[in-house]
Amino acid sequence: MQALVRTLVLLLPALLAPAQTITVTLPAAKAAKALDGRLLVLFSTEEKGEPRFQITDGPQTQMVFGQDVESWKPGTAVKLEAAAAGYPPASLKELKPGEYRAQAVLDIYETFRRSDGRVLKLPMDRGEGRQWNRAPGNLYSKPVLVKVAAGARVSLSLDEAMAPIEPPKDTKYIKHIRIQSALLTKFWGRPMYLGAHVLLPEGFDEHPKARYPLAIFHGHFPADFSGFRTEPPDPELKPAYSERFHLDGYNRVVQQEGYDFYKKWTGPGFPRFLIVEIQHANPFYDDSYAVNSANVGPYGDAIMKELVPEIERRFRGIGQGWARFTYGGSTGGWEALAVQILYPEEFNGAFGACPDPIDFRAYTQVNLYEDKNAYWMEGPHMKVPRPAKRDYLGKIYINMDQANRMELALGTKSRSGQQFDIWEAVYSPVGPDGYPARIFDKVTGEIDKKVAEYWKEHYDLRAILERDWATLEPKLRGKLHVYCGDMDTYYLNNAVYLMEDFLKKAANPPAEATVAYGDRAEHCWNGDPTQPNAISRLRYNTMYVPRMLERMEQNHPAGADLKSWRY
Repeated sequence: MQALVRTLVLLLPALLAPAQTITVTLPAAKAAKALDGRLLVLFSTEEKGEPRFQITDGPQTQMVFGQDVESWKPGTAVKLEAAAAGYPPASLKELKPGEYRAQAVLDIYETFRRSDGRVLKLPMDRGEGRQWNRAPGNLYSKPVLVKVAAGARVSLSLDEAMAPIEPPKDTKYIKHIRIQSALLTKFWGRPMYLGAHVLLPEGFDEHPKARYPLAIFHGHFPADFSGFRTEPPDPELKPAYSERFHLDGYNRVVQQEGYDFYKKWTGPGFPRFLIVEIQHANPFYDDSYAVNSANVGPYGDAIMKELVPEIERRFRGIGQGWARFTYGGSTGGWEALAVQILYPEEFNGAFGACPDPIDFRAYTQVNLYEDKNAYWMEGPHMKVPRPAKRDYLGKIYINMDQANRMELALGTKSRSGQQFDIWEAVYSPVGPDGYPARIFDKVTGEIDKKVAEYWKEHYDLRAILERDWATLEPKLRGKLHVYCGDMDTYYLNNAVYLMEDFLKKAANPPAEATVAYGDRAEHCWNGDPTQPNAISRLRYNTMYVPRMLERMEQNHPAGADLKSWRY
């Protein structure tokens, strides 16, 4: 009893002291009307840079706290509540006293009136690839030094607006197109667009009668066509260190590889293809996952029925499945495999490197069908946190609950624009509130088995292959190629092992598929055992396009055009 009294005496001053008050003002000059969105307040101990660029999925992250705002009137202030969701601290009330560089950001939402009757408030891509910290028009404050303490008052003002992004310009080899999608516009109830960067083959203008095979390189939002440089590396470029690859001067390596690709692309003997990178950012993410979705919309059909035909029309594509291929890594690896499986006759091969989970029995470290909780491995007397990110030696950078706490701070209702939320938005049915149904509780980690069954039916690629193999096998034989490092940063190799079990052992008739692993390779190994990730990730085109040519030579219909583009 005496110990309890002593504890209360020690805590009494803190319990009685008023909490700090953090307010953010929306200046009247910065908004013509009331705004909806996610108010984010960031605190950093870094002396340089803006806190809005310092939120990461690892121990070096700074702190962010968020709460939804609706009908925020210009000229008024909002108080950040003590219960505001945070990362790494779970809420604002856990923010420790001290001096910080503080910054506020308003991720602005617009109102969508969808064709299914749902009215949703979501952040829309404005040319940046759905990034809350640099979306044109989003409001923010300049970083200021503040003192957080009991009774302290911190006031921030959203005096700045994020700048517009200039669209890329056409060059001799790279062209850009943007079309309004009728399918997506109908679904979302407002104009929606698809874009693409198209790399033209050498001799395109000089051979007007040639028609070309098409290769779609899937990945995250590309600002422009990547990895292609018509000039040697800039001799004045200051070498930059890559923390990811532990290489000094990696920026010079990237420029050199881009220039080397240009020389191969324009040199004699290299296959003459159209290579396409697609822009399909949406209200949930920088990328739609290229499939039809109850929440994100009919992106699969929009890409295949609207965008791809338009690209082939404008740039003289052959326009037949035997002359189309798809490839990519990570998100792009999943997409490459998914569109090949879901549109099996529209492509002649898919090369999926380090794909996002292709079997939900290994949803990173979670078995969605058997595990009860996504955050914890639990026994009768102990529970162990599930890791979410590691290095090639197994060092853990972040756990599942921490990664999802970051997302919850950045946005409720799957609106964070981050990885677990987009998987949820793409794969889930529509929830009772009109937003994506949660696959697991974002706070507790408890898995919803009904939602998991929906995922299995519609997007578990291994399950779909196993279920439909009798009809898919004639259309997919020899088309599936999967590569992954056996120490993938996000444990994506676990799902590849399960997919391999089906493709190499259970599939009957045989799949004639390729599955390969990089020894101790992290994310994102793509099938070249002779090079480290830092180099091979820059050579997707030179690695895979020659293999696509071989496939067409071996597998094409009678009368196929194998000559007009072979110059």
